[in-house]
Amino acid sequence: MTTPTPAAFRRKLIEVDLPLAKINAESAREKSLRHGHPSTLHLWWARRPLAACRAVVFASMVDDPGDCPDEFPTEEEQRAERKRLHDLIERLVVWEHSTDETLLAQARREIARSVARGRGHAPPDPDDRAAVLAYLAEHAPPVVDPFCGGGSIPLEAQRLGLKAIGTDLNPVAVLITKALIELPPQFRGRPPVNPDADPMQRGGWKGAAGLADDIRWYGRWMRERAFERIGHLYPKARLADGTEATVIAWLWARTVPCPNPACGVAMPLMKTFQLSKKKGNEHWTRPIHNREANAITFTVQDHAGGVPEEGTVGRKGAICLACQTTAPLAYIREQGRAGHIGEQMTGIVAEGDRQRLFLSPTDEQGRVANAATPRWRPSAKLPDRALGFAVQAYGFTEWSHLFTERQITSLTNFSDLLAEVRTTLTDHGGSAEYADVVVTYLTLMIGKIAACGNSFSWWQNLGDKVAQIFARQVIAMVWDFAEANPFSSSTQNWMAHIEWISRVVERLSVITTLGEAHQRNASTSIHPYRDDPVIVTDPPYYDNIGYADLSDFFYVWLRPMLREIYPDMFASIAVPKNEEMTASPRFENAREHFESALSDALNLIRTRCTSGFPSSIFYAYKQQEEQRDGRTSTGWDTMLTAIVDAGFQIVSTWPMRTERPGRPRAFESNALATSVVLVCRPRPEDAPLATRGQFLEELEAKLPEALDQLTHEGHIAPVDLAQAAIGPGMKVYSQYARVETIGGEAVTVREALMAINREVARYHRREEGALDGESRFCAGWLQQHGYTAAKFGDADTLARAMNVTVEGLAGRGLLRAEAGEVQLLRPERFGPDDGPRLGELTAWEGLFRMAWHLWHEDGGGTAAAALLARSMGSGAAAVERLARILYEHFDHAGDSANAVRCNGLVTAWEAIEGQAVRREEQAGLGIGQ
Repeated sequence: MTTPTPAAFRRKLIEVDLPLAKINAESAREKSLRHGHPSTLHLWWARRPLAACRAVVFASMVDDPGDCPDEFPTEEEQRAERKRLHDLIERLVVWEHSTDETLLAQARREIARSVARGRGHAPPDPDDRAAVLAYLAEHAPPVVDPFCGGGSIPLEAQRLGLKAIGTDLNPVAVLITKALIELPPQFRGRPPVNPDADPMQRGGWKGAAGLADDIRWYGRWMRERAFERIGHLYPKARLADGTEATVIAWLWARTVPCPNPACGVAMPLMKTFQLSKKKGNEHWTRPIHNREANAITFTVQDHAGGVPEEGTVGRKGAICLACQTTAPLAYIREQGRAGHIGEQMTGIVAEGDRQRLFLSPTDEQGRVANAATPRWRPSAKLPDRALGFAVQAYGFTEWSHLFTERQITSLTNFSDLLAEVRTTLTDHGGSAEYADVVVTYLTLMIGKIAACGNSFSWWQNLGDKVAQIFARQVIAMVWDFAEANPFSSSTQNWMAHIEWISRVVERLSVITTLGEAHQRNASTSIHPYRDDPVIVTDPPYYDNIGYADLSDFFYVWLRPMLREIYPDMFASIAVPKNEEMTASPRFENAREHFESALSDALNLIRTRCTSGFPSSIFYAYKQQEEQRDGRTSTGWDTMLTAIVDAGFQIVSTWPMRTERPGRPRAFESNALATSVVLVCRPRPEDAPLATRGQFLEELEAKLPEALDQLTHEGHIAPVDLAQAAIGPGMKVYSQYARVETIGGEAVTVREALMAINREVARYHRREEGALDGESRFCAGWLQQHGYTAAKFGDADTLARAMNVTVEGLAGRGLLRAEAGEVQLLRPERFGPDDGPRLGELTAWEGLFRMAWHLWHEDGGGTAAAALLARSMGSGAAAVERLARILYEHFDHAGDSANAVRCNGLVTAWEAIEGQAVRREEQAGLGIGQ
């Protein structure tokens, strides 16, 4: 592939500016979404938010107005057009709008318009949706994700009318992606085949609604047949009044023999005895030592019967409830490896009238649970050494060890019914191909049930529900677990999961059939990188997650059912591991294996990606420190270095945040962005060399302007500026084939990052110079002395330099001056404002008084806006500038509370300023510029 000169392509919007605040807010909000969200189709670890993926793909495809001078000749017109595109993205990323075909059609028109502009074509008729889709199918480059994982990126590319290709080495990932982008469009608009389907469905069977209806029907059919066969293993609970209630979950504790030979009781290992914390329905299970039987029994009672005791097991070991002997974890592990870990029922949760019922365990319930005899079990072994595993040391060495006998029996019976589903569906008139598709989704259902139907799922006593095994990306030891009833109508039941899958399928975009998922190794395989694709991807990150080993949890259940439908994907006994791009302990030199595979993948991407569009790479920001050749390295450096060495120029970096709470006062920490999107262009083959001096000179010339755009136009929050600044800084560095010292040694990425950080610090110092004298004094004093008392003479010297006086500063209530010492007042001393005259407040006072209002009062910043309009005058902009400067100080000083206040004020600034302007317009005043 030849690389065109920069004039041969236009910059895309993602290279210039993004509405990050809205993208991040919607990305964070996705974590609370359930029914219909693709994440509920099947579990995948560290799935990128759809809002972020949709925004990144769209902004990668549309031209930035600044590179379209024929249409937008002035800066004012360019800003207006950029704002229009931002407004479109802000509507596009809202989850409720993801099925709004009118809005999606508008987005597709914008992409088609940019593609046509780049190819010198007349754009398709914007009012002809079919023509726009046809144009994109023929002329737009495909979007390829070589590490597709949970399928978020190809799904959003397809939603935007683009050809989407997802590849992954992991067959579970490929299966999920197939179920999202490849299978549903094949049957769009087709009615269901089940006998209860309404042939006169009002409005017809749009999209994949017919497929979703069949998933529901045959899923219900499976439940009914399964209950006929194994329903006796899930008996109802008998209540005190003689009636019965359906059991939601059986609660169990693992046990080991007491190490005291004189005791020998089976010690229950429990983190807590609390069963429910819901107000008005608090319950706990009380352990009782039956001395006659030398056993611990349990009786469930509400809190009126006593206060729950602490659990019996912790990080150091366990304690025997009978004799108070302690057992270290080493002893428990030893008993586990010897096969002496047992299980004891501690309680039963049943369905009641609008609330959970908590019941004591019974011998009959225990007998039925232990009567299950599965005909088959997954016998494959757990890995000896793997990321995210902590159970082998306790004797859990095979996948079947993670399930009770009743759970294995249930899973195998549901699995057996899939063959009957295929026969029944074809008897109802469905084709063999269609039957395979329905069976695929129902097999994913087996995986969902396995995730919550194992002996490492636990009872969540705050939400009164069963939590599935992968609350984190690990299989961790669980002492007391919950066994869900798949035949209940409550938490983690079969039909609820069927409904989740059906709703996902109903909401999928099936307007185009251009979707493919393939099993490929991104480090070695060229196919299907064809037609110069746009690369948008989310690669693994060192040892964050052991995808292959964890995926075997599902693979051992999926393979027996799917190897006939997808023989290539499910040919191996386990998920491929030797080629996996992770720093797993299975590799002799894990770090080198990861870095070599990453380098190979990026080099392959560089040779195949299009030059007309940027490539975007999500990077999960994690400072992974490790010593190499006597120097500290980071995962961040490694990723940037690999990209640059592969022949890319990094043109922008965008912090994508998925943890941000909805309101500023809800901030608890000042954490880094969840991930950073690195936007890259292929570096020209004839890129020049540069000296270190040339690089630094150009960095000093260009970075301040870029930071101005990021902060004042792009409204990048202070917490994100360090990552966002890397983009324009690395753009300068990576445009060169090599940056060298005078002695001919390479200037490394790490050294370039240090230079970028120095320029950012210098930028903040220049910003500080634009503040009023009082605020500059307070900022300088804070950096030198914090809030400790220091000599009056030092304060007087600094004050004279700022053209203010210590007496004046004390008179304004900014500091305390007495007994020859000066002490800066803490920010929390600035409370609500009492309504001073226009322009009276300094930026320092305005910042902390506005922050007080923002954190202590509701109303979306109304009080803060009133203060801005009433009291800041021409100093309004200085408040935001000071908040950015102080954020850096507080962040480096470890003062998280004040750092997040400064960050939150900047984040809310645009809205606050808008309210302030409206107030002044109404008052006929007008804020000074």
